[in-house]
Amino acid sequence: MKTYIYARNITLTDGLKEAVENKLNRLDKYFNQPVEARATLSVTKMDQTFEVTIPFGNVLLRAEESSDDMYKSIDLVQDKLERQIRKYKTKIERKAGDTSVRFNETAFTRAEEKEEEDAPKIVRTKKISMKPMSKEEAVLQMELLGHNFYVFEDEDGETSVVYKRKDGNYGLLEREEE
Repeated sequence: MKTYIYARNITLTDGLKEAVENKLNRLDKYFNQPVEARATLSVTKMDQTFEVTIPFGNVLLRAEESSDDMYKSIDLVQDKLERQIRKYKTKIERKAGDTSVRFNETAFTRAEEKEEEDAPKIVRTKKISMKPMSKEEAVLQMELLGHNFYVFEDEDGETSVVYKRKDGNYGLLEREEE
């Protein structure tokens, strides 16, 4: 496994580098082909965070852990990645009937193709006309229609969304000015 290690607010010592490479190289047994891992070590006040991203085919494996000790964070991330890999491997085997022990590109692709067939898709498109109105008027329109949200144009000509929250109140989504 090719490992790229980045350090933020911490000096990357040989010990840390070796620990990261050893832990991530243990994951090689799960892959048939070479993969690249991007590891980031960072320190903020009391937390020492270790984050790993492994792009593989159409799958992105990612884990992040924080603790008071960097070596502990590295161990936790390795455990988390192994759980993710085993979980995904089991999912692939169930869907594809594949009994392979290692991941390969076709196993991921085959499982994702089946997921895409079952994945939700847009089945209806609706066009709406938006006339300028106040937030209160938009809430009233939403309630009259019996919807959970309502898209409208506010008095300033900006598109906004009001929505009903679980606590019974309302929320407002406005476009952020850049």
